Amino acid sequence: MKKLTILIVALLPLVAYAQDFNKDLASARTAYSGGKLEDARFAMQQMLNDIDVLVGKEIIKILPAKMDALASNPKEDQVTANTGIAGAQVQRTYGTGTKNATVDIMSNSPLIGSVNAILSIPFVGNSSDGTQKVVKVQGYKGILQKSTDTETNKENFTLQVPLNSALLTFTVNESNEADVLRLANTIPVTQIAKMVQ
Repeated sequence: MKKLTILIVALLPLVAYAQDFNKDLASARTAYSGGKLEDARFAMQQMLNDIDVLVGKEIIKILPAKMDALASNPKEDQVTANTGIAGAQVQRTYGTGTKNATVDIMSNSPLIGSVNAILSIPFVGNSSDGTQKVVKVQGYKGILQKSTDTETNKENFTLQVPLNSALLTFTVNESNEADVLRLANTIPVTQIAKMVQ
């Protein structure tokens, strides 16, 4: 009985989503049948936005609530959908003050081509000055970039990992490379990759 209750509670948002989806689908069919192609296109874009937002909300649920001493800030979680530019955009922040981290996931990212080009040419991905290098996170290749704050002399890192057509960007301020990679391995990258396909 307990498992059935949990299943019903988990499926309730999907039922509400299915109603919106079916409403938009009916609007698209009606507009198409009436020769109103622009209205049909708009209704279909709404359906795709609904799907992107739903996927984004599911991704937020599987992101870690805490990374070491950095607790997540769930009130700042963001899930948006952008028609025509990119798909879902998901953001979760961790920590407060100057020591913090951010996980950003953008499906259909316009940066994917550039990141994949850098990853495919090893001598381009690894800079001679040590500010950029190719790394692996849970079997996925990514680019780790280091910058140093000129005033505080503290290091900040940005890790970009392509997941099919989505881009996972992990930013950590005031840290070191080993800690950034350790924290990145707490992100469920494989699950996210499956969800954004």
